[in-house]
Amino acid sequence: MRRICVFCGSSLGARPSYAEAAEELGELFASRGLTLVYGGSKVGLMGVLADATLRAGGEVIGVIPHALVMKEVAHQDLTDLRIVGSMHERKAMMADLSDGFVALPGGFGTFEEFCEVLTWSQLGLHRKPCGLLNLHGYFDNLLKLFDQAVEERFLRPEHRAMVLDHEDPSALIERLLVYKHPGIKKWISGEER
Repeated sequence: MRRICVFCGSSLGARPSYAEAAEELGELFASRGLTLVYGGSKVGLMGVLADATLRAGGEVIGVIPHALVMKEVAHQDLTDLRIVGSMHERKAMMADLSDGFVALPGGFGTFEEFCEVLTWSQLGLHRKPCGLLNLHGYFDNLLKLFDQAVEERFLRPEHRAMVLDHEDPSALIERLLVYKHPGIKKWISGEER
């Protein structure tokens, strides 16, 4: 694993510890020789993460749509800033560039981006690990929703197990590094009900 994509908030959130964890993750990327791939912004947790990675000597690839560059939120000091035409292009490029995915606390965009790459893994479009940095139980309710989907037979237990989570950045990265994709089909057949 060489490159990890991180989805996270364009805001700092309510707790200073969110930014502290983003800094810790950025430093961890640099020390492990991992390249950060992210949404290319200079604001919120996205900016904190990129700045921390760069300060620690790491490489950062940002991918941002032209419309957001025009709003002056693009981080201009990255190792590599790629400007694309749309959010769809952004997500596809970030996924192609990355060997794994992590979500830090964030809003709708973070949830959507994480669930999309997780769905792609479930469908077998890639076999890359997907992890949640679950600071202060931020993702507990999302994880409960995934558990409910298993209970209601909309999701296989093996696919639910694809969601790696931990509150410690280093422990989460270790889980990503040893991840093995379950390699089973998505659909639950009538015989399995």
